[in-house]
Amino acid sequence: MAVEGSAGDLLKVVTLLGAAVVAVPLFKRLGLGSVLGYLAGGLAIGPFGLALINDPATILHTAELGVVMYLFVIGLEMQPSHLWSLRRAIFGLGSLQVVVCGLLLTGVGIAFGFPVGVSFVSAMGFVLTSTAVVMQLLGERGDIAQPRGQKIVAILLFEDLLIVPLLAVVAFMAPTDLGQPAAAAAASGSRWAAVGLALGALGALVAAGVWLLNPLFRVLANAKAREVMTAAALLVVLGAALLMQLGGLSMAMGAFLAGVLLSESTFRHQLEADIEPFRGLLLGLFFLSVGMSLDLAAVAANWPIILAGVISMMVVKALCIYGVARLAKSSHADALDRAVLMAQGGEFAFVLFGAALGAKVIDPVVNANMTAIVVLSMALTPLVVLVHRRLARPEAGVSMDGIDTAEGHAASVLVIGFGRFGQIASQGVISRGASITIIDNNVQMIRDAETYGFKVYYGDGGRADVLHAAGAHAAEAILVCIDDRATTTRIAELVRTEFPHAKLLVRAFDREHALELRKADVDYLVRETFESAMAMGRQALLSLGVEEPEADGIMDHLRQRDAERMALEATGGLFAGRALILGNAARRAAAAEPSAAPTN
Repeated sequence: MAVEGSAGDLLKVVTLLGAAVVAVPLFKRLGLGSVLGYLAGGLAIGPFGLALINDPATILHTAELGVVMYLFVIGLEMQPSHLWSLRRAIFGLGSLQVVVCGLLLTGVGIAFGFPVGVSFVSAMGFVLTSTAVVMQLLGERGDIAQPRGQKIVAILLFEDLLIVPLLAVVAFMAPTDLGQPAAAAAASGSRWAAVGLALGALGALVAAGVWLLNPLFRVLANAKAREVMTAAALLVVLGAALLMQLGGLSMAMGAFLAGVLLSESTFRHQLEADIEPFRGLLLGLFFLSVGMSLDLAAVAANWPIILAGVISMMVVKALCIYGVARLAKSSHADALDRAVLMAQGGEFAFVLFGAALGAKVIDPVVNANMTAIVVLSMALTPLVVLVHRRLARPEAGVSMDGIDTAEGHAASVLVIGFGRFGQIASQGVISRGASITIIDNNVQMIRDAETYGFKVYYGDGGRADVLHAAGAHAAEAILVCIDDRATTTRIAELVRTEFPHAKLLVRAFDREHALELRKADVDYLVRETFESAMAMGRQALLSLGVEEPEADGIMDHLRQRDAERMALEATGGLFAGRALILGNAARRAAAAEPSAAPTN
């Protein structure tokens, strides 16, 4: 019997992995994105599809850890000083959007004939945007670190914080027996106890982050047990999530706070690398389980009200978000992008609806219908984003008069990005007289380049169809010269997959980025500050009276050392590269040789 149970569990795992492996590459190949692929795969294998898996709720509960780990990684990138700089966006913009959207969506519920209490709970569940969907879409296009992405992240953080007071409001809305004042008083006391417990859990997490985590990782690092470091990273994430859950707070918020507390730690990058594989896998599992949770029978039975609810709530929320963004002086393009990305309900809506159902604020029919509306809105968001991306004018709000696209052009060299780096890198090819096509997606930069006699075409280097139109299929060399790390990596991977014949030359942000780009099999890469730093180092030697041949020899030796370290770190990992550095340092000390520090 135990063997049969184990085989059944293993079959579920194989089914989940198979759905992801088949659906995600297919949907990405069709240009529909990975999120929609996961949702479709989950729908196909779930109880309302092929019925290969019949307990999506259990899987969803486990898969929520993917969202938790995602928030931990985001927290690692948010130093407290940076988070403080976002306080106006978090509490100002976030609260304004929540209040306005909550009022308007409550009005939608009343217009559908529901009582005020039911309308309010349904509206606030839809106000809580899906952190998982939005963060995945932002990550895929490399916008998380951009200003408009940071504003969206700030609003999502505020909405995550909002789940706590909303659950308290639902508890206060629960019907009570007026004939039993003692019971009412006890309920009131339990609510205050819950608030105290939440504050205690929050204080405990902050205290552990300030006084315990860094010493813990220092001890583990000295033990030199890599697998224990990975276990400790998982312990921090899951422990913070558990502590917040026991305190009645959001697990995702706990993981985010743990990440923020470790954001200035020397172990930050190691932690991020350890968590990344688990985060990606569990986040994909989360989307699969959301797809499995879509009750097609309920949708079929109540399709008029569900369809009307999805359309009305998504449209009203999108209009509200756009209006608030414009009121906060965002551009039309950024406001429209935010409205399209965030016009859906989220995973915390399931928590809110479950609490409201348990408190008898809403009935099971309303719960089923609203759950279906939220799931459908999450499933539709990647499609809506795709349509918006195809239809939206480039650089909306900026005149495109006189700006040409690279449609139908072909040249032996294609340069992607014409900022400071691209302008210098393209000079040699231009002076040689070779045919060259330059694309950029900054309209103002294109206009400025024209005043200096350069012809730059409009084009998004992150899209395969744009690269085809710009002649990448005929180019002998493709230079990626943009200054965004994530987008550079994405373009390099795209070029290597779609145009393997071309030599791929890429600008790297730093040493870690260079190692990341090596995995994309680029033909040549240069760190953006490396050669300029080497030139200054050579000049420093000359200023000390070193002869030019000797200075050139020293710098060539340093370049060779750096190349050896890069090769070791690419094949043997970071610790192997550092071991080589220490070994070389010891030999140099013995031979009184000039030292060479690792470079970025």
